[in-house]
Amino acid sequence: MKRWLVWFGGSALLAAAAVDTLFVLGRHFGLPLHGAIELVEAAVLLSGSTALVMSSLAGNHARVHVVLDRLPAAHQNVAQRAGDVLTALFFAGLLAGSLWIAADLWSAHEQTELVGVPWRWLRLVLNLCLGAALLLTLRRALRKQP
Repeated sequence: MKRWLVWFGGSALLAAAAVDTLFVLGRHFGLPLHGAIELVEAAVLLSGSTALVMSSLAGNHARVHVVLDRLPAAHQNVAQRAGDVLTALFFAGLLAGSLWIAADLWSAHEQTELVGVPWRWLRLVLNLCLGAALLLTLRRALRKQP
């Protein structure tokens, strides 16, 4: 699963870089590519969503180690669990808002202006990734610590 996520997210990031490079080259050679920004936005959404799941899977979300490392061992565990719970609440809020927008606009056939990238499917991927990140973070917060 991790290998698939790395390939998917990495490919999306490489696609964003390639499209942006072609856009810049085209502009300098007098052959502008229209819609490159829309394609880069879509690729970055896919890459960023995948990175969020990968980070949740590995338990590598940002932590303030300057504070955590100074706490006694028993309090470090409590602080890390509290941080995981707060992170899960943050993901839940993002997911709730994103689901609400997706539900409101699902039948609107919303798409980008120049290229016509459908936002419906990108929101679906984002919501799946936010749900996975939420579940993985909750699992980490609730599991028994050594």
